[in-house]
Amino acid sequence: MIRAMEHFDSLPTPALLLDRAILDSNCRLMGARMAELGVRLRPHMKTAKSAEVARLATAGHFGGITVSTLKEAHYFAERGFTDILYAVGFVPSKIGDAAAIQEMGDELILLTDNKAAAAETAIRAARLGRRFPMMIEIDTGDKRCGLDPETEADEIVDLGRVIDQSAALELRGVLTHAGQSYHSASVDAIKVVAEAERAGIVRAAELLRAAGLPCPVVSAGSTPTARYAESLDGITEMRPGVYMFGDVDQALIGSCTWDHIALTVLASVIGHNRRTGRIIVDAGGLAMSKDIGPAEFDGATGYGTVMGAGGMPRPDRMYIAAVSQEHGQLALPGGAAPPWEEFPVGSRVRIFPNHACMTAAAHDRYYVLDRDGAVVAEWDRVNGW
Repeated sequence: MIRAMEHFDSLPTPALLLDRAILDSNCRLMGARMAELGVRLRPHMKTAKSAEVARLATAGHFGGITVSTLKEAHYFAERGFTDILYAVGFVPSKIGDAAAIQEMGDELILLTDNKAAAAETAIRAARLGRRFPMMIEIDTGDKRCGLDPETEADEIVDLGRVIDQSAALELRGVLTHAGQSYHSASVDAIKVVAEAERAGIVRAAELLRAAGLPCPVVSAGSTPTARYAESLDGITEMRPGVYMFGDVDQALIGSCTWDHIALTVLASVIGHNRRTGRIIVDAGGLAMSKDIGPAEFDGATGYGTVMGAGGMPRPDRMYIAAVSQEHGQLALPGGAAPPWEEFPVGSRVRIFPNHACMTAAAHDRYYVLDRDGAVVAEWDRVNGW
């Protein structure tokens, strides 16, 4: 447990730090934007995986959340969240876990893009005396999962009928995720993706309705498209998630600013390697993850970017150039010698994560900071499946 008003410099490292003021601001801004655009906000909790964060993200909204694992769903159900969308293709063998969550008094919404899986889920749910809402996953350009509303229109309708005709399932609507927005190099490019996401998911909804099938919910969302969509006409809810924390990738595509990254990893300097020109810290591949997504836009991002003054990257753009399990190697772009005297062994550095979801998954708690850098709380998070 923390001591009252303990400063983060006294924490064990590596440690996951969460700036409360930035988190609050990020949640308010996204909530206001969704209200302005006239859609429900169903925040995706796969990044934060924390009830305390979820309460901030849902404040002033209808209270529904999105999760990526059934363990998350159980965790949030235990903490009073009653409207949960499990936004991963459902495997019929997991019906027992889903039923246990439903027995807690929750509505657990399932997702599929497969007729056989939907039919088998219906059989197993009926055996348990359970009925689940289910949504159809639609691919609007991400090319990961889902049915294409242009080339697989018949399959969408056929799947809708399988769900709608089952007494153990309820056709709730359609869902998509514009994951391709994470590869957009400009705000204008994000806007193009956002409109493709909107048009595609609305098209899928229209297919179901034209076939006489219900489609009350039209669910979309990624953080970039939620921020920059020019229209959400026809969409009923959005499911952004990483906006709560921000990260290097989001900063480089313009989805957040550097000073609105709420999450950092605190690390200790454990060595100097003057032969290679690198400073060694105790935050390696496990503490930071090995996600190098931002390298698509900036080759000098490596596995994380060192924070400087004012919540910005250091002017010299020091970054983690290499990692092993428990070691991170700080370097300067171009291989210049680092300022050794600024980083004596035992000193501390804060590092912006490349991908907040992946970095946070290595840690079991957040050390929550106030504006003065005092640790004012520890918030738990759920990991695993």
